[in-house]
Amino acid sequence: MEIGSVNTVIIDNIATITFGHQNSNSLPGETLRMLTQSIDEAGKNSEVRVLVLKSQGERAFCAGASFDELASISDFPTGKKFFMGFALVINAIRKCPKFVIARVQGKAVGGGVGLAAAADYTFATKFSDVKLSELALGIGPFVVGPAVLRKIGTSAFSQMSIDYDWYSAEWALNKGLYNQLCDSIEILDERVNEFAHKMSLNSQEAMYDLKQVVWQGTEHWDELLESRAEISGRLVLSDFTKEYIKNFKNK
Repeated sequence: MEIGSVNTVIIDNIATITFGHQNSNSLPGETLRMLTQSIDEAGKNSEVRVLVLKSQGERAFCAGASFDELASISDFPTGKKFFMGFALVINAIRKCPKFVIARVQGKAVGGGVGLAAAADYTFATKFSDVKLSELALGIGPFVVGPAVLRKIGTSAFSQMSIDYDWYSAEWALNKGLYNQLCDSIEILDERVNEFAHKMSLNSQEAMYDLKQVVWQGTEHWDELLESRAEISGRLVLSDFTKEYIKNFKNK
């Protein structure tokens, strides 16, 4: 099973964390834990003032959970552990004492939507459509749900979760999932770089205090996201989900 990669580069007080996987930047459990560790380390690094989270390539930002790993889950502890990977990344972003900027160059599905939502500020291209497809798998967007709900509200989150259709990047911008939309990847990179450098010049103390304010009310998320991982860890064992994944992989 392909694990994927996570790399961190620090230049001018900006830590750029890049994840990648050959299957449209999908996220196996090990990649999720490497991503968590990278965010934690950058947050503690005194050289770093702001983080940029991005994925490899010019197409999909993130295809969500790895279907290969989902297909291999055969018991509840393994299922919970896998979905806890998403909980760990979201909580790492939430607890990071520095702003986390997301660079979304293409489509985001499931866990990818969760990453875009968890970031403190998210740039995307006009090609960055979004989809919460978990219900189709018989799982539901339980772990990423709190992060997405916090950004776009109950009505929009319910809409995305229930009909699991594609929504345009413009829709995501209007609902607050994205903060800025760009016409091309070149413009996206220019704006992300300019914004990250501007943030790196701000007072670290003020940015830290502002992050505490905007994340107020999420102090219980360690327990909340673990309970959500337990729901998904149970549902992924269902015959419905196993059959769906089998049919999907055989297409």
